[in-house]
Amino acid sequence: DGIPLAVVEAKRTTKSVEAGQQQAKLYADSLEKQYGKRPIIFYTNGYQTYLWDDTRYPPRQVQGYYTQQELNRLISQRQTASNKTQLSDIPINADIVERHYQIRAIKAMLQAFDRHQRAGLLVMATGTGKTRTVIALVDVLMRANRVQRVLFLADRTSLVVQAANNFKTHLPNTAVVNLIESREQTGRVYLSTYQTMMGLIDEKNDDGTRKFGTGFFDLVIIDEAHHCISDSYQRVLQHFPHAHVLGVTATPDRGDRSEEHTSELQSPMFIS
Repeated sequence: DGIPLAVVEAKRTTKSVEAGQQQAKLYADSLEKQYGKRPIIFYTNGYQTYLWDDTRYPPRQVQGYYTQQELNRLISQRQTASNKTQLSDIPINADIVERHYQIRAIKAMLQAFDRHQRAGLLVMATGTGKTRTVIALVDVLMRANRVQRVLFLADRTSLVVQAANNFKTHLPNTAVVNLIESREQTGRVYLSTYQTMMGLIDEKNDDGTRKFGTGFFDLVIIDEAHHCISDSYQRVLQHFPHAHVLGVTATPDRGDRSEEHTSELQSPMFIS
């Protein structure tokens, strides 16, 4: 439609990447005044690139630029988030969860997202319905148009298969893709092990673009989040830097460095 979706301020490699931040903002100000829509901001020095959706979040380092479709989705989500409806006011599907502590956990995460918090950690004991709680949260976020595509990561194939079946059962109208079994399908909820996803983020389409670009997912769910200490977990999360992150675990502190990494999720809710 001729309306700019993004602006890129590129500085010389000899300059600090932050040197272009304010200049990029001024360009965005001018484009918003001219076209009535604020573009997404990128600034780079060739070595580092930052994305800045300055209406909601601070700058975040990214590994590449968003596609036209991803930029459109990001701007659409910004407009949706600007309305007066709070996520925490949206009804939770009682057919998915009905226990009071599950509902408390979901509302705590929704309130965190309403405050523009990007990440959270749910600590729930084994057998308390962690997967159902996550599915009900995803249902709310999709109905609110805050999330279009979700990535669910687990460390074992059996857990991926189990979670995929649960998503299909409780969200029957949502396309669910098990990336271990099929890598060509498209959907809204994708499930994978970390090892499989590590290989997929390097795959490219026929036109040279990445199959899973940096802006492909809006929400990344980490099952057994105490494992996120590993390099493979960190690399996947760094590849999708703008996605919201939800960690789920029953054992946040195992006496090693796992507590250091799970604490980075800035837990808004703790359930013993």
